[in-house]
Amino acid sequence: MTVSTIDRQADRQADRPSPAASAAPDTDPDRAPVVAVLIPCYNEEAAIASVVRDFRAALPDATVYVYDNNSSDRTVEVAKAAGAVVRHEPLQGKGNVMRRMFSDIEADVYVLVDGDDTYHAPSAPLMVKRLWDDQLDMVNGARVTEIVKAYRPGHRFGNKLLTGMVALIFGNRIQDMLSGYRVFSRRFIKSFPALASGFETETELTVHALELNMPIAEIKAPYKDRPPGSHSKLNTIRDGVRILRTIVNLVKEERPLPFFFAIFAALAAASVILAWPVVATYLHTGLVPRLPTAVLSTGLMLLGFLSLTCGLILDTVTLGRREAKRMRYLSIPAPGVHPVRKTAGS
Repeated sequence: MTVSTIDRQADRQADRPSPAASAAPDTDPDRAPVVAVLIPCYNEEAAIASVVRDFRAALPDATVYVYDNNSSDRTVEVAKAAGAVVRHEPLQGKGNVMRRMFSDIEADVYVLVDGDDTYHAPSAPLMVKRLWDDQLDMVNGARVTEIVKAYRPGHRFGNKLLTGMVALIFGNRIQDMLSGYRVFSRRFIKSFPALASGFETETELTVHALELNMPIAEIKAPYKDRPPGSHSKLNTIRDGVRILRTIVNLVKEERPLPFFFAIFAALAAASVILAWPVVATYLHTGLVPRLPTAVLSTGLMLLGFLSLTCGLILDTVTLGRREAKRMRYLSIPAPGVHPVRKTAGS
C-alpha cells in the first residue's frame, strides 16, 4: 500500500461525519464519544500551529490539548492562538508529560500525537472510528513514508530491531512499536501505570497492551518530514539504549521466570565448565589440587539456583500483579458501551 493510497482513503474518511458525531444513533446524541487530542510538546514553535489546526479540522468535535514541557520558544503562545487548550508539565521528558495528560484528561477516546507535524491528521477519524466501532483499546498508526530524511535509516533499523525484540518476547501484534501516533480507549489510559520518563514510554504502551491481551489494531498512516525550523529531540544512540534498557526491565518485571532462568543457565554452565577438570582429576587421583576453582564452581552453582528460586517466587508475584491490572482494566467500560457523557478534561 503506497502513501498516496493511504492518503486518499483517509481523505475520503475525513469527508464523512466525524466518528464523534456518528458513533451514536441520532435519537441519542449523548452516545457520541468524547474525544481528546493529546499533544506533548517541547520547543515546537515552528510546527505546533499546523498540528493543532489540522487535528481540529480532522476531528472538529474533539478538544485539542497541548501539554508544554518547559519550552523556551513561543510554543505556548502559538498553540493558544491556533485554538488549543494549553497546560504545563514541569518534569522534563515525554513519559512525564504523558503521565500528566493521562491523569488529568477525562474522555472516551484519546488521540496521542507528537507536536512535530510529521503525522497525518486526516487519518485520525479512521483510527477513532476503528477503535470505537470494533471496541478496541489501542489503534497504532504505523508510519509509511517515501521520504528518507523523514524516517532516517538509523531510526528505521533501530525501530525494527527493538520492535522485533518485543514481538519475540511479548507477542507479534505491532509492526511499528515506536510510533508516536496512537488512539486509545479510556480503559487503556486509566489502567496504564505510565512509569517511564522519556521516549521509552512508547515501549511501555505497547507492552501494556500485549501483556493484558487487549484488543488492538494497527493502521498505516503517512509520515512526513518536519517543517523548516523544527528539530528532532530524539538521539538515536542515547534513546535507543534507554529503550533497550526499558525492554530488559520489562522482561525482568513481566517475564521473571525466563529472565532468571537464563541467568541460572549461564551460571550453571560456567560452574560445570570450571568443575569438569577438577572432578576428572579427583576421579583419577582422589585429590583436589585446584581448591579455589572448586570453591568458585560451587559458588556459581549456588548463585544459579538462587537466581532460579528468585524467578519462581517473582513469577508468582507477577501473576498476582497481572491479575490486579486485569481487574482494574475490566472495571472500566469498553469503548462504545457507556461514554463518560461529560466535557473532555472536566
